Amino acid sequence: MNNTTIRRSGWRARLRLGLGVVIVGLLLFTLGADPGLFNLDRSPVVGFVQIAVLLVGLAMICVGGFTSLNTLWEGLEKTIIADIGYRLVATGYVVAAASGMADVFGFGSQPFPAVPYFGQWQAFGVMAGQIIIIFGLVLMVPSPPKTKNKRPPEQTTTQP
Repeated sequence: MNNTTIRRSGWRARLRLGLGVVIVGLLLFTLGADPGLFNLDRSPVVGFVQIAVLLVGLAMICVGGFTSLNTLWEGLEKTIIADIGYRLVATGYVVAAASGMADVFGFGSQPFPAVPYFGQWQAFGVMAGQIIIIFGLVLMVPSPPKTKNKRPPEQTTTQP
């Protein structure tokens, strides 16, 4: 048996767990982004709790995607491109979290004792982080194994 075809018995469970975490994260992310969809919008402004829920949902999407895609690599040697993808997912989340919590961390437009304000620059930073995360997840997808051509090459015969 080839080493690339051998997989441990729990790979399907890990794949399902990762996809389940992605789905729960997507629900939390949606709740943080637009609580009105769940009939939970209690304030006209975007507050700390809403931003925190959005970022926790995004973190769950990143962890679930990492787990699922890492499971697909089982039995295969990871490429440098996949390693770059792992790092881009983490970097994208740091960009999104730092942008989303800029006022709380003290480098946003509002000082900390004030109510956190989620402005257009913070929204741009979170979206830029999400784009980096998406690019990293795409890089983590394993390429299909290369198959060797089993048929002999066709020979052309010319008639005199």
